[in-house]
Amino acid sequence: MTSMLTHAIRNLPASSAWAARVFARSLSCSSQLQAAAVQPKSKKTLAKSGVKNIVVVEGVRIPFLQSGTSYADLMPHDLARAALQGLLNRTSVPRDVVDYIVYGTVIQEVKTSNVAREAALGAGFSDKTPAHTVTMACISSNQAMTTGVGLIASGQCDVIVAGGVELMSDVPIRHSRKMRKTMLTLNRAKTLGQKLSLISKIRPDYFAPELPAVAEFSTSETMGHSADRLAAAFSVSRLEQDEYALRSHTLAKKAQEGGLLLDVVPFKVPGKQTVTKDNGIRPSSMEQMGKLKPAFVKPFGTVTAANSSFLTDGASAILLMSEEKALAMGYKPKAYLRDFVYVSQDPKDQLLLGPTYATPKVLEKAGLTMADIDVFEFHEAFAGQILANLKAMDSDWFAQNYMGRKSKVGAPPLEKFNTWGGSLSLGHPFGATGCRLVITAAHRLKKEGGQYGLVAACAAGGQGHAMIVELYPQ
Repeated sequence: MTSMLTHAIRNLPASSAWAARVFARSLSCSSQLQAAAVQPKSKKTLAKSGVKNIVVVEGVRIPFLQSGTSYADLMPHDLARAALQGLLNRTSVPRDVVDYIVYGTVIQEVKTSNVAREAALGAGFSDKTPAHTVTMACISSNQAMTTGVGLIASGQCDVIVAGGVELMSDVPIRHSRKMRKTMLTLNRAKTLGQKLSLISKIRPDYFAPELPAVAEFSTSETMGHSADRLAAAFSVSRLEQDEYALRSHTLAKKAQEGGLLLDVVPFKVPGKQTVTKDNGIRPSSMEQMGKLKPAFVKPFGTVTAANSSFLTDGASAILLMSEEKALAMGYKPKAYLRDFVYVSQDPKDQLLLGPTYATPKVLEKAGLTMADIDVFEFHEAFAGQILANLKAMDSDWFAQNYMGRKSKVGAPPLEKFNTWGGSLSLGHPFGATGCRLVITAAHRLKKEGGQYGLVAACAAGGQGHAMIVELYPQ
């Protein structure tokens, strides 16, 4: 990796002018694209002979909120239930038509470890409707959706609800392992003497709690540290990161005020007000962002609170069907879910490069090129991570030395990239983000007159996902 760092820094110089240009260009182009819906371009469909067409009927999410705010007193299944109810209200799909429910989550509440099942029961689904929960870090709801795709494609099901949920306001905090072991042994002790003997062995350090950390188990390194090193490897400056973060918040604010975030459904929080919009969208200024100190690598790091995604509470839900079933029920689908891939790479030095590895693979699988894609929706874990991926994708050297490719795939044009904001501004409930990416891609395709969208995301553990979304004929 040392050679990678040296070569990347030498051959991929930082350029704040580049960031400023793409920032201004993306704002200008997104305004033009969003001015009015236009007719979709005429391109081939990606339908395959003998393969079922799987469609997105609808997708929703409750507002994504900064942790510690309006959802702080709830539990994860409360948020997931609200997303499911929002989906039911919007689609009027009969509960008994749903064959299966799959949810993604990352930090599980031990009381409701199969949060999909608890949320489904709470939302009024039959106890005869199976439900299970998956976890794959930040691509957990991506895995939930593609699990649903597999169930439909194999003929096992016709109607699937997939989604994701995360509640960072209340994460499990455990006793130390020594205390847990003592308590479990104490529970098995039969006599008073045995119990007193065990109690006498408890020491003050036993009471120190184990706090959860957003860190890699295999490397003990936080994602923020990895993002900082990745930014350094690809010579992404602090200025570029702040400019990109400002772009994300500015575009998200414009989309929110313009009524473009159609997937958001209101949620009446028990005992509190009705939440109607995301609360993490806060365009700042370069001057204010520049005052923040490095959050992870101190004192010379470039990743700060302002150019990172924030801890977020939220949930999403998406209704998937076979095309035949959707049409038989009278629905007009929004999009087809087409080819998808999952990738894995080095969890230390390439932890957040999932989009770089996944994008060329999914394009090749679908028989497309970057030029064919009309809409890009990439997960923004950190501004440095996004910009490092864009530079990696635009590097022949990286493609040849690390990806086994003859040439680069090329970076997505910024005028097509996350033009309604991204995780830096809208928020990132780990398990729920994938569904937001997919339904946003579908909405943007319709609004902007495109046909193909590419969704991509990185995940802890050095993994990634990419999927092609095709607009349903209008």
